[in-house]
Amino acid sequence: MASPRDSLDKKLLALLQMNARMPTSELARKLGVARSTVHERIARLERTGVITGYTTVLSRPAQDNPVRALVMLAVEQQQVRQTLKRLETFPEIRSCLTVSGEFDICLVVEAPQLEDLDEALDDIAGIPGVQRSRSSIVLATKFDRSPVPTLAGG
Repeated sequence: MASPRDSLDKKLLALLQMNARMPTSELARKLGVARSTVHERIARLERTGVITGYTTVLSRPAQDNPVRALVMLAVEQQQVRQTLKRLETFPEIRSCLTVSGEFDICLVVEAPQLEDLDEALDDIAGIPGVQRSRSSIVLATKFDRSPVPTLAGG
Protein backbone atom coordinates (compact mmCIF):
# COMPACT_ATOMS: atom_id res chain seq x y z
CA MET A 1 0.00 0.00 0.00
CA ALA A 2 1.33 3.44 -0.90
CA SER A 3 1.50 6.18 1.73
CA PRO A 4 -0.40 9.45 1.58
CA ARG A 5 1.85 12.05 -0.05
CA ASP A 6 0.90 15.28 1.67
CA SER A 7 -1.29 16.88 4.31
CA LEU A 8 -4.19 17.41 1.88
CA ASP A 9 -4.25 13.67 1.16
CA LYS A 10 -4.20 12.95 4.89
CA LYS A 11 -7.06 15.36 5.56
CA LEU A 12 -9.05 13.92 2.65
CA LEU A 13 -8.51 10.37 3.89
CA ALA A 14 -9.60 11.34 7.42
CA LEU A 15 -12.85 12.82 6.06
CA LEU A 16 -13.50 9.75 3.90
CA GLN A 17 -12.89 7.45 6.89
CA MET A 18 -15.57 9.33 8.83
CA ASN A 19 -18.00 9.24 5.91
CA ALA A 20 -17.00 7.67 2.59
CA ARG A 21 -20.31 8.85 1.09
CA MET A 22 -19.62 12.55 1.70
CA PRO A 23 -20.27 14.41 -1.57
CA THR A 24 -17.24 15.70 -3.45
CA SER A 25 -18.55 19.26 -3.12
CA GLU A 26 -18.69 18.96 0.69
CA LEU A 27 -15.21 17.42 0.82
CA ALA A 28 -13.92 20.29 -1.33
CA ARG A 29 -15.60 22.89 0.92
CA LYS A 30 -14.16 21.33 4.10
CA LEU A 31 -10.69 21.12 2.55
CA GLY A 32 -10.79 24.55 0.92
CA VAL A 33 -10.03 23.24 -2.57
CA ALA A 34 -11.86 22.80 -5.88
CA ARG A 35 -14.14 19.79 -6.46
CA SER A 36 -11.95 18.75 -9.37
CA THR A 37 -8.95 18.62 -7.01
CA VAL A 38 -10.84 16.30 -4.64
CA HIS A 39 -11.99 14.09 -7.52
CA GLU A 40 -8.43 13.86 -8.91
CA ARG A 41 -6.97 13.13 -5.47
CA ILE A 42 -9.47 10.35 -4.76
CA ALA A 43 -8.83 8.80 -8.17
CA ARG A 44 -5.05 8.90 -7.57
CA LEU A 45 -5.41 7.44 -4.04
CA GLU A 46 -7.49 4.59 -5.48
CA ARG A 47 -5.12 4.04 -8.40
CA THR A 48 -2.00 3.93 -6.16
CA GLY A 49 -3.60 1.56 -3.67
CA VAL A 50 -3.92 3.94 -0.73
CA ILE A 51 -7.71 3.49 -0.96
CA THR A 52 -8.47 -0.16 -1.67
CA GLY A 53 -12.23 -0.15 -1.22
CA TYR A 54 -15.28 1.14 0.58
CA THR A 55 -17.47 -0.60 3.11
CA THR A 56 -20.77 -0.34 4.93
CA VAL A 57 -20.73 0.21 8.69
CA LEU A 58 -23.87 -1.08 10.38
CA SER A 59 -25.23 0.80 13.35
CA ARG A 60 -26.09 -0.87 16.62
CA PRO A 61 -29.39 -0.40 18.39
CA ALA A 62 -29.17 2.05 21.30
CA GLN A 63 -29.89 -0.71 23.84
CA ASP A 64 -27.15 -2.88 22.37
CA ASN A 65 -24.28 -3.03 24.85
CA PRO A 66 -22.17 -6.05 23.94
CA VAL A 67 -19.71 -7.71 26.26
CA ARG A 68 -16.19 -7.42 24.89
CA ALA A 69 -12.90 -9.20 25.51
CA LEU A 70 -9.33 -8.79 24.36
CA VAL A 71 -7.95 -12.23 23.62
CA MET A 72 -4.29 -13.08 23.16
CA LEU A 73 -3.45 -16.36 21.42
CA ALA A 74 -0.18 -18.29 21.24
CA VAL A 75 -0.30 -20.41 18.09
CA GLU A 76 1.95 -23.18 16.77
CA GLN A 77 3.95 -21.47 14.02
CA GLN A 78 3.08 -24.14 11.45
CA GLN A 79 -0.63 -23.60 12.17
CA VAL A 80 -0.90 -19.78 11.94
CA ARG A 81 -2.49 -19.66 8.47
CA GLN A 82 -5.01 -22.39 9.27
CA THR A 83 -5.80 -20.75 12.62
CA LEU A 84 -6.42 -17.38 10.96
CA LYS A 85 -8.75 -19.01 8.42
CA ARG A 86 -10.70 -20.65 11.26
CA LEU A 87 -10.86 -17.38 13.22
CA GLU A 88 -12.44 -15.66 10.19
CA THR A 89 -15.50 -17.90 10.66
CA PHE A 90 -16.32 -16.46 14.11
CA PRO A 91 -18.82 -13.59 13.79
CA GLU A 92 -18.01 -12.57 17.37
CA ILE A 93 -14.47 -11.57 16.39
CA ARG A 94 -14.51 -7.86 15.57
CA SER A 95 -10.81 -7.60 14.76
CA CYS A 96 -7.80 -9.88 14.50
CA LEU A 97 -4.22 -8.61 14.72
CA THR A 98 -0.94 -10.47 14.47
CA VAL A 99 1.46 -9.23 17.14
CA SER A 100 5.02 -9.75 18.30
CA GLY A 101 6.02 -10.98 21.72
CA GLU A 102 4.74 -13.76 23.94
CA PHE A 103 1.53 -14.12 21.91
CA ASP A 104 1.00 -14.30 18.15
CA ILE A 105 -2.57 -13.05 17.68
CA CYS A 106 -4.69 -10.43 19.43
CA LEU A 107 -8.48 -10.52 19.02
CA VAL A 108 -11.28 -8.19 19.94
CA VAL A 109 -14.29 -10.42 20.61
CA GLU A 110 -17.87 -9.19 21.17
CA ALA A 111 -21.02 -11.02 22.18
CA PRO A 112 -24.48 -9.93 23.33
CA GLN A 113 -24.18 -11.55 26.77
CA LEU A 114 -21.44 -12.86 29.03
CA GLU A 115 -22.57 -16.46 28.45
CA ASP A 116 -22.24 -16.01 24.67
CA LEU A 117 -18.78 -14.52 25.11
CA ASP A 118 -17.76 -17.41 27.37
CA GLU A 119 -18.85 -19.91 24.74
CA ALA A 120 -17.01 -18.07 21.96
CA LEU A 121 -13.82 -17.90 24.06
CA ASP A 122 -14.01 -21.64 24.75
CA ASP A 123 -14.47 -22.34 21.03
CA ILE A 124 -11.55 -20.08 20.09
CA ALA A 125 -9.26 -21.69 22.67
CA GLY A 126 -10.19 -25.12 21.25
CA ILE A 127 -9.04 -24.37 17.70
CA PRO A 128 -6.30 -26.82 16.63
CA GLY A 129 -2.94 -25.06 16.80
CA VAL A 130 -3.88 -22.70 19.65
CA GLN A 131 -1.35 -23.49 22.38
CA ARG A 132 -2.73 -21.09 24.99
CA SER A 133 -4.95 -18.07 25.34
CA ARG A 134 -5.30 -15.17 27.72
CA SER A 135 -8.53 -13.18 27.86
CA SER A 136 -9.31 -9.85 29.48
CA ILE A 137 -12.93 -8.71 29.74
CA VAL A 138 -13.38 -5.04 28.79
CA LEU A 139 -15.00 -3.20 31.69
CA ALA A 140 -15.49 0.21 30.05
CA THR A 141 -14.52 2.20 26.97
CA LYS A 142 -12.98 5.48 28.11
CA PHE A 143 -12.64 6.79 24.55
CA ASP A 144 -12.78 5.38 21.04
CA ARG A 145 -11.23 7.08 18.03
CA SER A 146 -13.03 4.87 15.52
CA PRO A 147 -14.98 6.96 13.02
CA VAL A 148 -18.64 7.39 13.86
CA PRO A 149 -20.77 6.21 10.91
CA THR A 150 -22.97 8.92 9.41
CA LEU A 151 -25.34 9.06 6.47
CA ALA A 152 -24.69 11.53 3.68
CA GLY A 153 -27.24 14.28 3.63
CA GLY A 154 -28.74 13.55 6.99
